[in-house]
Amino acid sequence: MHSASTKPGLQWRGIAPPLALTDYKLIAFDMDSTLISIETLDEMADLMGKKAEVAALTEAAMRGEIKDYKQSLRERVALLAGMPEAALDEVYEQRVRINPGAETLIAACKAAGLTCLLVTGGFTCFTDRLRVRLGLDDVRANVLEVENGRLTGRLLPQVWGDICDGEEKRRKLLEVCAALGVGPERAIAVGDGANDLPMMRAAGLSVGYRAKPAVREEVKVAIDEGGLDRLLELMAR
Repeated sequence: MHSASTKPGLQWRGIAPPLALTDYKLIAFDMDSTLISIETLDEMADLMGKKAEVAALTEAAMRGEIKDYKQSLRERVALLAGMPEAALDEVYEQRVRINPGAETLIAACKAAGLTCLLVTGGFTCFTDRLRVRLGLDDVRANVLEVENGRLTGRLLPQVWGDICDGEEKRRKLLEVCAALGVGPERAIAVGDGANDLPMMRAAGLSVGYRAKPAVREEVKVAIDEGGLDRLLELMAR
């Protein structure tokens, strides 16, 4: 980040804190490595003995080095063919950890009247539970196809499209803003990877949480240490 104002582990530019949380109507979160501490797909692959293979593809995609995100996601999911559906429960129960400050930030946003949205290239088997656990208002995520209790290695198309990628995250953010009757300048987008950039560019406030270099270059707020609730340090009390 260039010409930014800083606190230890927190940088910002192009904004003049303190901001008012009530000026915003929507906050959209990425899931993997943003709301939660893991990449769920990598952990699923770990149970199949394919973590190194899948994690390398995930890292390249998040850094923005893979141009066709959808194809990359299909390739990674294909490596999970044959995985027992029950293993998804194991990943959720044993490996999913909510990132520090997430619940505090969401509670503050809800108290200020913001709609809380989860948009992810991850899967509904995790987002459905996180939505309930964190009290989120809306979700856009991908659906894993299951046949006879095992993953087929394919994703199911949905009414809105085939795969939630960066462009779909942006579209969903704009759709929710329109439904709320506000412009995207009243939205906050929080993420860490290259596929979060389209929604970050559309939103009035972009927040990178321990973000990849390509993302840190663009965001208005970068949280590099501490929890997600550090965003509240820039808000008027």
